[in-house]
Amino acid sequence: MDVETKAWLFDILQSIDEIESYYGDKPKIYEEYLADIKTKRAIERDLEIIGEAANRILKKNAGFQLSNVEKIISTRNRIIHGYDKISDELIWSIVINHIPKLKEEVSILLKD
Repeated sequence: MDVETKAWLFDILQSIDEIESYYGDKPKIYEEYLADIKTKRAIERDLEIIGEAANRILKKNAGFQLSNVEKIISTRNRIIHGYDKISDELIWSIVINHIPKLKEEVSILLKD
């Protein structure tokens, strides 16, 4: 794997770690997420970074295997260009269901 791709994968992993750091040892509670605009915006920014890094990886390596890469990029585009149509439920679902899986996958790729 080339240096740029590794750097972009590291950016994805760093953004995931940042998302996780917003909760520390506290449980992730949807109602608290809804009430905390700073955390909502921070998570959206990290998802933008994840999507942009994934987009750069695909542009450089069209056949790069990363689960849900098109959805990751699409989410980034929705946050940036359709900010007024972002669903809190969608973002929360990503945080709870998809971020842990993506972290595992990226960590494995970086070990190779």
